[in-house]
Amino acid sequence: MGFETILTEEVCKKYESDWSNKTILHYLHQAIDKNPDKTAIIDKNSRYTYKELDKLVDRVALGLLEIGLKKGDVISFQLPNWNEFVILHFAVTRIGAISNPLIPIYRDREIGFMVKLAESKMIVVPDEFRGFNYPEMIDRLLPEWPCMEHIYVIGKHVPTGMKSFSSLIDVPWEERRNPAELDRISIDPNELTEIIFTSGTTGEPKGVMHTHNTVTFTSELWLDHLKLTSKDVIFMASTFAHQTGFLYGVRLPFIYGGTAVYQDIWNPKEFIELIEKEKITFTTAATPFLQDTIQVEDIEKYDLSSLKYFIAIGAPIPRTLVKQAAQKLPCGILSGWGQSENGLVTLTLANDTEEKLTNTDGVPFPKMEVKVVDANGGQLPPNSEGDLLVRGPALFVGYLKRLELTKSDFDGDWFITGDRAVMAEDGYIRITGRNKDIIIRGGENIPVAYIENILYEHPDLSIVQIVAMADARLQEKACAFISMKPGKEPLTMELLKTFLAEKGVAKQYWPEHVEVIEDFPRTPSGKIQKFRLRSMINEKLADRV
Repeated sequence: MGFETILTEEVCKKYESDWSNKTILHYLHQAIDKNPDKTAIIDKNSRYTYKELDKLVDRVALGLLEIGLKKGDVISFQLPNWNEFVILHFAVTRIGAISNPLIPIYRDREIGFMVKLAESKMIVVPDEFRGFNYPEMIDRLLPEWPCMEHIYVIGKHVPTGMKSFSSLIDVPWEERRNPAELDRISIDPNELTEIIFTSGTTGEPKGVMHTHNTVTFTSELWLDHLKLTSKDVIFMASTFAHQTGFLYGVRLPFIYGGTAVYQDIWNPKEFIELIEKEKITFTTAATPFLQDTIQVEDIEKYDLSSLKYFIAIGAPIPRTLVKQAAQKLPCGILSGWGQSENGLVTLTLANDTEEKLTNTDGVPFPKMEVKVVDANGGQLPPNSEGDLLVRGPALFVGYLKRLELTKSDFDGDWFITGDRAVMAEDGYIRITGRNKDIIIRGGENIPVAYIENILYEHPDLSIVQIVAMADARLQEKACAFISMKPGKEPLTMELLKTFLAEKGVAKQYWPEHVEVIEDFPRTPSGKIQKFRLRSMINEKLADRV
Protein backbone atom coordinates (compact mmCIF):
# COMPACT_ATOMS: atom_id res chain seq x y z
CA MET A 1 0.00 0.00 0.00
CA GLY A 2 1.31 3.44 -0.81
CA PHE A 3 -0.11 6.77 0.32
CA GLU A 4 0.58 9.95 -1.62
CA THR A 5 2.69 12.49 0.27
CA ILE A 6 4.31 15.85 -0.39
CA LEU A 7 7.79 14.46 0.28
CA THR A 8 9.84 15.24 -2.84
CA GLU A 9 13.46 14.66 -3.83
CA GLU A 10 13.98 18.38 -3.35
CA VAL A 11 12.77 18.22 0.26
CA CYS A 12 14.89 15.13 0.94
CA LYS A 13 17.97 16.86 -0.43
CA LYS A 14 17.26 20.02 1.58
CA TYR A 15 17.12 18.14 4.90
CA GLU A 16 19.44 15.18 4.26
CA SER A 17 22.20 16.73 6.37
CA ASP A 18 19.76 17.47 9.23
CA TRP A 19 18.12 14.06 9.35
CA SER A 20 20.07 11.26 11.03
CA ASN A 21 18.57 8.80 8.53
CA LYS A 22 18.07 6.39 11.41
CA THR A 23 14.90 4.63 12.48
CA ILE A 24 13.86 4.12 16.09
CA LEU A 25 15.11 0.53 15.72
CA HIS A 26 18.69 1.80 15.40
CA TYR A 27 18.40 3.47 18.79
CA LEU A 28 16.61 0.50 20.34
CA HIS A 29 19.34 -1.91 19.29
CA GLN A 30 22.04 0.56 20.36
CA ALA A 31 20.51 0.73 23.85
CA ILE A 32 20.18 -3.06 23.97
CA ASP A 33 23.87 -3.48 23.13
CA LYS A 34 24.99 -0.91 25.73
CA ASN A 35 22.71 -1.79 28.66
CA PRO A 36 20.85 -5.07 28.04
CA ASP A 37 19.89 -5.48 31.71
CA LYS A 38 18.77 -1.89 32.23
CA THR A 39 15.05 -1.37 32.86
CA ALA A 40 13.50 0.07 29.70
CA ILE A 41 9.75 0.43 30.34
CA ILE A 42 7.53 0.36 33.42
CA ASP A 43 3.75 0.41 33.65
CA LYS A 44 1.35 -0.56 36.44
CA ASN A 45 1.39 -4.23 35.42
CA SER A 46 4.91 -5.02 34.21
CA ARG A 47 8.45 -3.85 33.64
CA TYR A 48 10.94 -5.01 31.05
CA THR A 49 14.68 -4.70 30.59
CA TYR A 50 16.08 -3.80 27.20
CA LYS A 51 17.02 -7.43 26.63
CA GLU A 52 13.52 -8.62 27.48
CA LEU A 53 11.96 -5.92 25.32
CA ASP A 54 14.15 -6.91 22.38
CA LYS A 55 12.94 -10.50 22.59
CA LEU A 56 9.27 -9.49 22.80
CA VAL A 57 9.49 -7.01 19.93
CA ASP A 58 11.02 -9.60 17.60
CA ARG A 59 8.57 -12.25 18.75
CA VAL A 60 5.54 -10.07 18.03
CA ALA A 61 7.07 -8.94 14.72
CA LEU A 62 7.46 -12.58 13.63
CA GLY A 63 3.88 -13.20 14.73
CA LEU A 64 2.71 -10.34 12.52
CA LEU A 65 4.53 -11.88 9.57
CA GLU A 66 3.01 -15.27 10.42
CA ILE A 67 -0.54 -13.92 10.11
CA GLY A 68 0.23 -12.35 6.75
CA LEU A 69 0.99 -8.72 7.56
CA LYS A 70 3.74 -7.06 5.59
CA LYS A 71 5.68 -3.91 4.89
CA GLY A 72 3.47 -0.90 4.15
CA ASP A 73 0.37 -2.26 5.92
CA VAL A 74 -1.35 0.01 8.43
CA ILE A 75 -1.87 -1.40 11.92
CA SER A 76 -4.15 0.51 14.28
CA PHE A 77 -4.00 0.29 18.06
CA GLN A 78 -6.37 1.96 20.48
CA LEU A 79 -4.53 1.29 23.70
CA PRO A 80 -3.88 3.07 27.00
CA ASN A 81 -0.34 3.84 28.15
CA TRP A 82 0.62 0.20 28.56
CA ASN A 83 3.89 -1.54 27.77
CA GLU A 84 2.08 -3.49 25.05
CA PHE A 85 1.72 -0.26 23.06
CA VAL A 86 5.50 0.18 22.97
CA ILE A 87 6.13 -3.47 22.09
CA LEU A 88 3.55 -3.32 19.31
CA HIS A 89 4.85 -0.07 17.81
CA PHE A 90 8.40 -1.40 17.62
CA ALA A 91 7.19 -4.73 16.21
CA VAL A 92 5.13 -2.91 13.56
CA THR A 93 8.21 -0.86 12.70
CA ARG A 94 10.34 -4.02 12.59
CA ILE A 95 8.29 -5.39 9.66
CA GLY A 96 8.20 -2.03 7.88
CA ALA A 97 4.49 -1.47 8.57
CA ILE A 98 2.83 1.81 9.62
CA SER A 99 1.63 2.54 13.16
CA ASN A 100 -1.77 4.20 13.57
CA PRO A 101 -2.25 5.08 17.26
CA LEU A 102 -5.83 5.90 18.25
CA ILE A 103 -6.80 7.82 21.40
CA PRO A 104 -8.62 5.58 23.93
CA ILE A 105 -11.45 8.10 24.46
CA TYR A 106 -12.50 7.88 20.80
CA ARG A 107 -15.77 6.07 20.17
CA ASP A 108 -17.71 4.70 17.19
CA ARG A 109 -17.92 7.92 15.22
CA GLU A 110 -14.21 8.75 15.35
CA ILE A 111 -12.82 5.21 15.23
CA GLY A 112 -15.12 4.18 12.38
CA PHE A 113 -13.91 7.06 10.22
CA MET A 114 -10.22 6.84 11.08
CA VAL A 115 -9.70 3.11 10.65
CA LYS A 116 -11.60 3.10 7.38
CA LEU A 117 -9.62 6.02 5.96
CA ALA A 118 -6.32 4.42 6.98
CA GLU A 119 -7.34 1.09 5.37
CA SER A 120 -6.01 -0.69 8.46
CA LYS A 121 -5.36 -4.42 8.18
CA MET A 122 -5.26 -5.00 11.92
CA ILE A 123 -6.49 -3.33 15.11
CA VAL A 124 -5.53 -3.99 18.74
CA VAL A 125 -7.80 -2.88 21.61
CA PRO A 126 -8.26 -3.62 25.33
CA ASP A 127 -11.15 -5.83 26.38
CA GLU A 128 -12.15 -3.02 28.74
CA PHE A 129 -10.70 0.28 29.89
CA ARG A 130 -12.37 2.83 32.16
CA GLY A 131 -15.67 0.97 31.93
CA PHE A 132 -15.89 0.87 28.14
CA ASN A 133 -16.18 -2.36 26.12
CA TYR A 134 -13.91 -1.94 23.07
CA PRO A 135 -14.59 -5.31 21.35
CA GLU A 136 -18.31 -4.49 21.25
CA MET A 137 -17.51 -1.23 19.47
CA ILE A 138 -15.22 -3.01 17.00
CA ASP A 139 -17.96 -5.54 16.31
CA ARG A 140 -20.37 -2.72 15.47
CA LEU A 141 -17.88 -1.04 13.15
CA LEU A 142 -16.46 -4.10 11.38
CA PRO A 143 -18.93 -4.02 8.45
CA GLU A 144 -17.59 -0.54 7.57
CA TRP A 145 -13.97 -1.73 7.29
CA PRO A 146 -13.43 -3.79 4.13
CA CYS A 147 -9.64 -3.88 4.62
CA MET A 148 -9.70 -5.17 8.20
CA GLU A 149 -8.30 -8.71 8.53
CA HIS A 150 -7.22 -9.14 12.16
CA ILE A 151 -8.67 -8.01 15.50
CA TYR A 152 -6.61 -8.57 18.64
CA VAL A 153 -7.73 -7.95 22.21
CA ILE A 154 -5.64 -7.37 25.33
CA GLY A 155 -7.31 -8.83 28.39
CA LYS A 156 -9.17 -11.88 29.63
CA HIS A 157 -12.39 -11.43 27.66
CA VAL A 158 -11.81 -12.10 23.98
CA PRO A 159 -15.01 -12.48 21.93
CA THR A 160 -15.45 -15.19 19.33
CA GLY A 161 -13.93 -14.13 16.02
CA MET A 162 -11.24 -12.03 17.71
CA LYS A 163 -7.81 -13.12 18.92
CA SER A 164 -5.95 -12.63 22.16
CA PHE A 165 -2.90 -10.38 21.94
CA SER A 166 -1.19 -12.78 24.31
CA SER A 167 -1.04 -15.26 21.42
CA LEU A 168 1.43 -12.91 19.74
CA ILE A 169 3.48 -12.41 22.91
CA ASP A 170 3.40 -15.87 24.46
CA VAL A 171 3.85 -18.05 21.37
CA PRO A 172 7.57 -18.58 20.62
CA TRP A 173 7.36 -17.57 16.97
CA GLU A 174 11.17 -17.52 16.83
CA GLU A 175 11.04 -21.31 16.99
CA ARG A 176 8.66 -21.47 14.01
CA ARG A 177 10.08 -18.74 11.80
CA ASN A 178 13.66 -17.68 11.17
CA PRO A 179 14.33 -14.41 13.05
CA ALA A 180 16.70 -13.49 10.21
CA GLU A 181 13.57 -12.68 8.19
CA LEU A 182 13.26 -9.47 10.16
CA ASP A 183 16.79 -8.33 9.35
CA ARG A 184 16.13 -8.82 5.64
CA ILE A 185 13.30 -6.25 5.68
CA SER A 186 14.81 -3.01 4.41
CA ILE A 187 13.43 0.26 5.78
CA ASP A 188 14.06 3.59 4.09
CA PRO A 189 13.99 6.36 6.73
CA ASN A 190 11.89 8.43 4.32
CA GLU A 191 9.11 5.84 4.32
CA LEU A 192 5.98 6.35 6.42
CA THR A 193 6.06 5.08 9.98
CA GLU A 194 3.12 6.92 11.57
CA ILE A 195 -0.42 8.05 10.76
CA ILE A 196 -1.84 9.98 13.71
CA PHE A 197 -5.18 11.75 13.60
CA THR A 198 -5.61 15.33 14.68
CA SER A 199 -8.83 17.22 15.26
CA GLY A 200 -10.25 18.52 12.02
CA THR A 201 -11.45 22.09 11.51
CA THR A 202 -13.56 21.28 8.45
CA GLY A 203 -15.79 18.58 9.90
CA GLU A 204 -13.55 15.52 9.90
CA PRO A 205 -10.29 14.43 11.60
CA LYS A 206 -7.10 14.60 9.54
CA GLY A 207 -4.56 11.80 9.33
CA VAL A 208 -1.12 13.34 9.83
CA MET A 209 1.56 11.31 8.03
CA HIS A 210 5.14 11.16 9.30
CA THR A 211 8.25 9.38 8.10
CA HIS A 212 10.94 7.79 10.25
CA ASN A 213 13.12 10.84 9.63
CA THR A 214 10.55 13.46 10.60
CA VAL A 215 9.51 11.84 13.90
CA THR A 216 13.04 10.80 14.85
CA PHE A 217 14.40 14.29 14.21
CA THR A 218 11.92 15.99 16.53
CA SER A 219 12.81 13.59 19.36
CA GLU A 220 16.56 13.92 18.78
CA LEU A 221 16.25 17.68 19.39
CA TRP A 222 15.54 17.02 23.07
CA LEU A 223 18.90 15.35 23.71
CA ASP A 224 20.97 18.53 23.77
CA HIS A 225 18.20 20.81 25.01
CA LEU A 226 17.68 18.76 28.19
CA LYS A 227 21.18 17.20 28.31
CA LEU A 228 19.63 13.72 28.40
CA THR A 229 21.70 10.62 29.19
CA SER A 230 20.93 6.96 29.76
CA LYS A 231 20.50 7.78 33.47
CA ASP A 232 17.39 9.85 32.77
CA VAL A 233 13.93 8.52 33.59
CA ILE A 234 10.88 10.00 31.86
CA PHE A 235 7.33 9.87 33.17
CA MET A 236 4.47 9.94 30.65
CA ALA A 237 0.77 10.22 31.46
CA SER A 238 -0.27 11.98 28.24
CA THR A 239 -1.92 9.38 26.04
CA PHE A 240 0.45 7.64 23.63
CA ALA A 241 -1.98 8.38 20.80
CA HIS A 242 -1.36 12.11 21.22
CA GLN A 243 1.77 13.20 19.43
CA THR A 244 3.24 14.30 22.77
CA GLY A 245 2.86 10.84 24.27
CA PHE A 246 3.92 9.06 21.09
CA LEU A 247 7.05 11.08 20.31
CA TYR A 248 8.29 11.70 23.82
CA GLY A 249 6.84 8.84 25.85
CA VAL A 250 7.08 5.92 23.43
CA ARG A 251 10.08 6.92 21.30
CA LEU A 252 12.31 9.47 23.07
CA PRO A 253 13.45 7.18 25.94
CA PHE A 254 15.01 4.80 23.44
CA ILE A 255 16.85 7.56 21.64
CA TYR A 256 18.77 8.46 24.81
CA GLY A 257 18.73 4.86 26.09
CA GLY A 258 17.02 5.60 29.40
CA THR A 259 13.96 4.38 31.27
CA ALA A 260 10.29 5.25 30.80
CA VAL A 261 7.57 5.13 33.47
CA TYR A 262 3.98 5.10 32.21
CA GLN A 263 0.62 5.96 33.76
CA ASP A 264 -2.61 4.98 31.98
CA ILE A 265 -4.97 7.16 34.05
CA TRP A 266 -3.63 10.47 35.30
CA ASN A 267 -3.21 10.45 39.05
CA PRO A 268 -1.06 13.26 40.51
CA LYS A 269 -0.50 11.56 43.88
CA GLU A 270 0.69 8.41 42.14
CA PHE A 271 2.98 10.56 39.99
CA ILE A 272 4.57 12.04 43.12
CA GLU A 273 5.01 8.55 44.57
CA LEU A 274 6.60 7.32 41.34
CA ILE A 275 9.10 10.19 41.31
CA GLU A 276 10.36 8.99 44.67
CA LYS A 277 10.23 5.29 43.81
CA GLU A 278 11.60 5.28 40.24
CA LYS A 279 13.79 8.42 40.47
CA ILE A 280 11.97 10.16 37.61
CA THR A 281 14.00 13.03 36.17
CA PHE A 282 11.55 14.74 33.78
CA THR A 283 8.07 14.73 32.31
CA THR A 284 6.02 16.59 29.73
CA ALA A 285 2.28 17.13 29.94
CA ALA A 286 -0.53 19.63 29.50
CA THR A 287 -0.41 22.59 31.88
CA PRO A 288 -3.32 21.36 34.10
CA PHE A 289 -1.16 18.34 35.04
CA LEU A 290 1.32 20.73 36.65
CA GLN A 291 -1.48 22.43 38.55
CA ASP A 292 -2.76 19.07 39.82
CA THR A 293 0.73 18.00 40.87
CA ILE A 294 1.49 20.92 43.15
CA GLN A 295 -1.88 20.48 44.86
CA VAL A 296 -1.03 16.96 46.07
CA GLU A 297 -1.52 16.77 49.82
CA ASP A 298 1.70 16.45 51.86
CA ILE A 299 3.83 16.79 48.73
CA GLU A 300 6.69 18.07 50.89
CA LYS A 301 6.98 14.64 52.56
CA TYR A 302 8.16 12.95 49.35
CA ASP A 303 11.71 12.82 48.03
CA LEU A 304 11.42 14.61 44.67
CA SER A 305 15.10 15.49 44.34
CA SER A 306 15.55 13.47 41.15
CA LEU A 307 13.09 15.62 39.16
CA LYS A 308 14.90 18.08 36.87
CA TYR A 309 12.24 19.32 34.42
CA PHE A 310 8.48 19.60 34.09
CA ILE A 311 7.64 20.64 30.51
CA ALA A 312 4.15 22.12 30.36
CA ILE A 313 2.62 22.46 26.91
CA GLY A 314 -0.77 23.04 25.32
CA ALA A 315 -1.72 26.15 27.29
CA PRO A 316 0.03 29.16 28.85
CA ILE A 317 1.47 28.71 32.33
CA PRO A 318 -0.07 31.26 34.71
CA ARG A 319 2.54 33.28 36.60
CA THR A 320 1.08 32.29 39.98
CA LEU A 321 1.34 28.62 39.01
CA VAL A 322 5.04 29.01 38.19
CA LYS A 323 5.67 30.61 41.58
CA GLN A 324 3.76 27.88 43.41
CA ALA A 325 5.57 25.16 41.46
CA ALA A 326 8.93 26.72 42.29
CA GLN A 327 8.10 26.41 45.99
CA LYS A 328 6.92 22.80 45.84
CA LEU A 329 8.97 21.15 43.07
CA PRO A 330 12.77 21.04 42.85
CA CYS A 331 12.76 21.26 39.06
CA GLY A 332 12.83 23.72 36.21
CA ILE A 333 9.47 24.51 34.60
CA LEU A 334 9.61 24.83 30.80
CA SER A 335 6.88 25.81 28.35
CA GLY A 336 6.60 25.07 24.66
CA TRP A 337 4.45 24.95 21.53
CA GLY A 338 3.98 22.36 18.82
CA GLN A 339 1.48 20.36 16.78
CA SER A 340 0.88 16.83 15.52
CA GLU A 341 2.18 18.09 12.18
CA ASN A 342 5.58 19.14 13.50
CA GLY A 343 6.21 17.88 17.03
CA LEU A 344 7.40 20.34 19.66
CA VAL A 345 8.78 23.31 17.72
CA THR A 346 9.53 25.89 20.43
CA LEU A 347 10.60 25.53 24.05
CA THR A 348 11.87 27.84 26.74
CA LEU A 349 15.40 27.36 28.04
CA ALA A 350 16.45 26.12 31.46
CA ASN A 351 17.95 29.49 32.39
CA ASP A 352 15.11 31.64 31.07
CA THR A 353 13.56 34.31 33.26
CA GLU A 354 10.14 34.00 34.80
CA GLU A 355 9.01 36.65 32.32
CA LYS A 356 10.04 34.44 29.39
CA LEU A 357 8.46 31.36 30.92
CA THR A 358 5.09 32.89 31.65
CA ASN A 359 4.78 35.25 28.70
CA THR A 360 6.23 33.22 25.84
CA ASP A 361 6.01 29.76 24.31
CA GLY A 362 9.74 29.52 23.84
CA VAL A 363 12.24 29.82 21.05
CA PRO A 364 12.53 27.42 18.08
CA PHE A 365 14.70 24.34 18.33
CA PRO A 366 17.78 24.35 16.06
CA LYS A 367 16.90 23.80 12.37
CA MET A 368 13.21 24.60 12.99
CA GLU A 369 12.07 28.00 11.72
CA VAL A 370 9.00 30.06 12.52
CA LYS A 371 7.80 33.39 11.20
CA VAL A 372 4.81 35.67 11.75
CA VAL A 373 3.09 37.03 8.64
CA ASP A 374 0.25 39.36 7.70
CA ALA A 375 -2.88 38.45 5.73
CA ASN A 376 -0.94 38.68 2.48
CA GLY A 377 1.90 36.44 3.65
CA GLY A 378 4.35 39.26 4.23
CA GLN A 379 6.69 38.88 7.19
CA LEU A 380 5.77 41.21 10.05
CA PRO A 381 8.23 43.19 12.18
CA PRO A 382 8.93 42.04 15.75
CA ASN A 383 6.14 42.36 18.34
CA SER A 384 3.39 42.37 15.68
CA GLU A 385 0.55 39.86 15.82
CA GLY A 386 -0.06 37.72 12.75
CA ASP A 387 -0.33 34.20 11.39
CA LEU A 388 2.33 31.74 12.56
CA LEU A 389 4.13 29.68 9.92
CA VAL A 390 6.72 26.95 10.47
CA ARG A 391 9.15 24.89 8.41
CA GLY A 392 11.95 22.46 9.10
CA PRO A 393 13.07 18.82 9.16
CA ALA A 394 10.33 17.75 11.62
CA LEU A 395 7.45 18.80 9.36
CA PHE A 396 4.90 16.13 8.39
CA VAL A 397 4.59 14.86 4.82
CA GLY A 398 0.87 15.34 4.27
CA TYR A 399 -2.67 14.60 5.39
CA LEU A 400 -3.82 11.08 4.57
CA LYS A 401 -5.74 11.03 1.25
CA ARG A 402 -6.12 14.80 1.44
CA LEU A 403 -3.39 16.03 -0.88
CA GLU A 404 -5.21 19.19 -1.96
CA LEU A 405 -6.05 20.07 1.65
CA THR A 406 -2.37 19.57 2.51
CA LYS A 407 -1.22 21.88 -0.26
CA SER A 408 -3.73 24.55 0.77
CA ASP A 409 -2.13 24.62 4.24
CA PHE A 410 1.27 25.56 2.81
CA ASP A 411 2.75 28.79 1.51
CA GLY A 412 5.71 27.47 -0.44
CA ASP A 413 7.58 25.26 2.04
CA TRP A 414 6.08 27.07 5.05
CA PHE A 415 3.27 25.29 6.91
CA ILE A 416 0.40 27.58 7.88
CA THR A 417 -0.20 26.44 11.47
CA GLY A 418 -3.57 28.13 12.00
CA ASP A 419 -2.23 29.78 15.16
CA ARG A 420 -1.81 33.50 15.73
CA ALA A 421 1.40 34.66 17.39
CA VAL A 422 3.74 37.50 18.24
CA MET A 423 7.51 37.14 17.84
CA ALA A 424 9.94 39.21 19.87
CA GLU A 425 13.27 40.53 18.58
CA ASP A 426 15.10 37.61 20.19
CA GLY A 427 12.97 35.00 18.38
CA TYR A 428 10.72 34.00 21.29
CA ILE A 429 7.10 33.54 20.27
CA ARG A 430 3.84 33.95 22.14
CA ILE A 431 0.71 32.21 20.87
CA THR A 432 -2.11 34.75 20.98
CA GLY A 433 -5.02 32.86 19.44
CA ARG A 434 -6.16 30.59 16.64
CA ASN A 435 -7.51 31.07 13.17
CA LYS A 436 -8.53 27.42 13.02
CA ASP A 437 -11.73 26.61 14.85
CA ILE A 438 -10.47 24.45 17.73
CA ILE A 439 -10.99 24.55 21.48
CA ILE A 440 -8.14 23.24 23.63
CA ARG A 441 -9.54 21.64 26.78
CA GLY A 442 -6.68 20.83 29.14
CA GLY A 443 -4.38 20.04 26.22
CA GLU A 444 -7.04 17.99 24.36
CA ASN A 445 -8.18 19.49 21.07
CA ILE A 446 -11.96 19.65 20.59
CA PRO A 447 -12.80 19.73 16.85
CA VAL A 448 -15.47 22.41 16.74
CA ALA A 449 -16.74 21.99 13.16
CA TYR A 450 -16.87 18.23 13.62
CA ILE A 451 -19.10 18.47 16.71
CA GLU A 452 -21.24 21.20 15.18
CA ASN A 453 -21.89 19.02 12.13
CA ILE A 454 -23.02 16.15 14.36
CA LEU A 455 -25.36 18.41 16.36
CA TYR A 456 -26.88 19.68 13.11
CA GLU A 457 -28.16 16.14 12.64
CA HIS A 458 -30.55 16.75 15.57
CA PRO A 459 -34.01 17.26 14.05
CA ASP A 460 -35.00 20.05 16.47
CA LEU A 461 -31.96 22.31 16.08
CA SER A 462 -31.89 25.25 13.71
CA ILE A 463 -28.45 26.80 14.40
CA VAL A 464 -25.47 25.41 16.33
CA GLN A 465 -22.32 27.32 17.22
CA ILE A 466 -19.70 25.99 19.61
CA VAL A 467 -17.23 28.36 21.25
CA ALA A 468 -14.65 28.29 24.02
CA MET A 469 -15.57 29.41 27.52
CA ALA A 470 -12.96 30.10 30.16
CA ASP A 471 -12.15 27.52 32.84
CA ALA A 472 -9.79 27.96 35.78
CA ARG A 473 -8.19 24.51 35.56
CA LEU A 474 -8.57 23.39 31.93
CA GLN A 475 -8.20 26.87 30.40
CA GLU A 476 -11.08 26.21 27.97
CA LYS A 477 -14.31 24.23 27.83
CA ALA A 478 -16.88 24.00 25.04
CA CYS A 479 -20.13 25.95 25.16
CA ALA A 480 -22.90 25.24 22.63
CA PHE A 481 -25.03 28.17 21.52
CA ILE A 482 -28.17 26.78 19.87
CA SER A 483 -31.47 27.97 18.45
CA MET A 484 -34.50 25.74 18.03
CA LYS A 485 -36.67 25.15 15.02
CA PRO A 486 -40.15 26.76 15.26
CA GLY A 487 -42.39 25.04 17.78
CA LYS A 488 -39.61 22.91 19.30
CA GLU A 489 -38.90 22.86 23.03
CA PRO A 490 -35.46 24.17 24.13
CA LEU A 491 -32.84 21.42 24.27
CA THR A 492 -31.41 20.86 27.75
CA MET A 493 -27.83 19.88 28.54
CA GLU A 494 -28.97 16.37 29.49
CA LEU A 495 -30.82 15.88 26.19
CA LEU A 496 -27.78 17.16 24.31
CA LYS A 497 -25.57 14.63 26.10
CA THR A 498 -27.98 11.79 25.34
CA PHE A 499 -28.00 12.71 21.64
CA LEU A 500 -24.18 12.80 21.41
CA ALA A 501 -23.92 9.49 23.26
CA GLU A 502 -26.31 7.90 20.77
CA LYS A 503 -24.14 9.24 17.95
CA GLY A 504 -21.08 7.51 19.42
CA VAL A 505 -19.13 10.72 20.06
CA ALA A 506 -16.26 10.67 22.58
CA LYS A 507 -17.47 12.17 25.87
CA GLN A 508 -14.48 14.55 26.11
CA TYR A 509 -15.73 16.27 22.96
CA TRP A 510 -19.19 17.03 24.35
CA PRO A 511 -20.07 20.66 25.12
CA GLU A 512 -20.23 21.26 28.87
CA HIS A 513 -22.68 24.14 28.77
CA VAL A 514 -25.58 25.05 26.50
CA GLU A 515 -27.09 28.47 25.79
CA VAL A 516 -30.40 28.64 23.90
CA ILE A 517 -30.77 31.95 22.02
CA GLU A 518 -33.01 33.19 19.23
CA ASP A 519 -30.80 35.77 17.50
CA PHE A 520 -27.11 35.22 16.78
CA PRO A 521 -24.74 38.20 16.43
CA ARG A 522 -23.83 38.56 12.76
CA THR A 523 -21.70 40.61 10.39
CA PRO A 524 -23.43 42.80 7.76
CA SER A 525 -22.99 39.92 5.32
CA GLY A 526 -24.78 37.53 7.70
CA LYS A 527 -21.80 35.58 9.09
CA ILE A 528 -22.13 34.61 12.75
CA GLN A 529 -19.60 36.42 14.93
CA LYS A 530 -18.15 33.75 17.20
CA PHE A 531 -15.95 36.23 19.04
CA ARG A 532 -19.10 37.93 20.32
CA LEU A 533 -20.53 34.58 21.43
CA ARG A 534 -17.30 33.93 23.35
CA SER A 535 -17.60 37.33 25.01
CA MET A 536 -21.24 36.66 25.90
CA ILE A 537 -20.58 33.38 27.70
CA ASN A 538 -17.40 34.58 29.42
CA GLU A 539 -19.16 37.73 30.67
CA LYS A 540 -21.97 35.55 31.97
CA LEU A 541 -19.50 33.29 33.79
CA ALA A 542 -17.70 36.30 35.25
CA ASP A 543 -20.95 37.64 36.66
CA ARG A 544 -21.45 34.38 38.58
CA VAL A 545 -18.12 34.66 40.37
